[in-house]
Amino acid sequence: MTSIEGDLPSIEGDQQRSDSLSVIGPTQRLLGRVTVPGDKAIAHRMALFGALAVGDTVIHGFPPGEDCRATLEVVRGLGVTVDQDGDTVTVHGTGPAGLREPDRLLACGGSGTTMRLAAGLLAGQPFMSILDGNAQLRTRPMDRVAAPLREMGATILGRAGGTLAPLSIQGGGLHAIEYQTPVASAQVKTAVLLAGLFAEGRTTIREPQPSRDHTERLLRAMGAAISVTRAGAIRIERSPLQPLTIQVPGDISSAAFLLAAAALVPDAQVRIEGVGVNPTRTGIIDALRAMGAEIRLDNERSEHGEPVADLLVEARPLHGTKIHGALIPRLIDELPVLAVVASQATGITEVRDAGELRVKESDRIATIVSELRALGVAIEPLADGFRVEGPTPLRGAAVAAQGDHRIALALLVAGLVADGATTVSGMDSISKSYPDFPAALALLGARIEAAVILPVGLHLAPMSPAALGLADGR
Repeated sequence: MTSIEGDLPSIEGDQQRSDSLSVIGPTQRLLGRVTVPGDKAIAHRMALFGALAVGDTVIHGFPPGEDCRATLEVVRGLGVTVDQDGDTVTVHGTGPAGLREPDRLLACGGSGTTMRLAAGLLAGQPFMSILDGNAQLRTRPMDRVAAPLREMGATILGRAGGTLAPLSIQGGGLHAIEYQTPVASAQVKTAVLLAGLFAEGRTTIREPQPSRDHTERLLRAMGAAISVTRAGAIRIERSPLQPLTIQVPGDISSAAFLLAAAALVPDAQVRIEGVGVNPTRTGIIDALRAMGAEIRLDNERSEHGEPVADLLVEARPLHGTKIHGALIPRLIDELPVLAVVASQATGITEVRDAGELRVKESDRIATIVSELRALGVAIEPLADGFRVEGPTPLRGAAVAAQGDHRIALALLVAGLVADGATTVSGMDSISKSYPDFPAALALLGARIEAAVILPVGLHLAPMSPAALGLADGR
């Protein structure tokens, strides 16, 4: 596979950083193979877990987005040396007693994952620290993490009665608890498990539905005393971590936008290579298949307990479905782009039990409804989701990401099937997770105009259908 350098097709406009980008639709075909950035969820965890191990944790395929860089800076702020060479990060772990009290605020940028996971780690440290973030992160709820950590013995103060950042954490002296999370949240679960590594006794966590289990898999691979009962309870005891060398699989939450694009564009044939297909994260595949999309897994393998595969997707006629219940935690971040797919599906698609969307980088229910309506989508908000009636012809229009990277990416996908130019403002937000997405669309065959965020480390190659493992024609 060749690097994007020298292979990127021309994108019209000034090649400087810009906050707007236009997709000229409708796109006639998407064809090629692509890799996506490393999984943010795994990268965050490996950086923090590596800091607690004794020795060097080497993370290959570390994603380029701002969120994961924020986690690295938090680790550095705790006195841990972190080296980076391209997409390889080495965390020189100091062991569970080797972290030092920071002499400055620990800046989390806009990353809720960084703040919530770091809070769990810091709750176990016998010193005071302060976690802060940007204006957007200061509006996001932190009480769901602070409450169980306080129950374990940490002192956590914050704005609005301790529910909003900045968070001041005085840790140490923790005791184990049995905790039932009010909602399925991998961030809350991970924070409590991290604190449990430092607590006296055995900490037990139960969830209403299973959330993504990267933490359990990675801690087990690093030698932690962690187990999962048949009933789904997760238990952890104080234990040391061993360093690990890992290749971070491609982020399925990033791959979701390419899956959706290929499911929508007629005559699309796309292969996405090396994607993590952890069953707690593959709700997007299940939902798209339920709507009629053709998605196949190829070259399946396991890397440090994480399942990985190439995803092959082809466009097919789509129909509406209902997305709710236990499926929601497995695709919560992908629901905005599923609203786009639903706009081209025959019948009603209804999303319920997804009230968590209202406390993301934006109120994603309100935002996706307002912006898709501007393109002509028949979408109605619900208290805990939305309802879409399709198929609806889309017309190009000016829309706004409203500071939310997943909204920005979803609107680009919508532009692929809209008539005329769809101009998305707020494109600088995608630096948070998938800065190369516009370049990937361009190489696969989309027409992109205006400035884009320049690619960083993307690997792409246009291929024939035979080389993709796909049939040419239907």
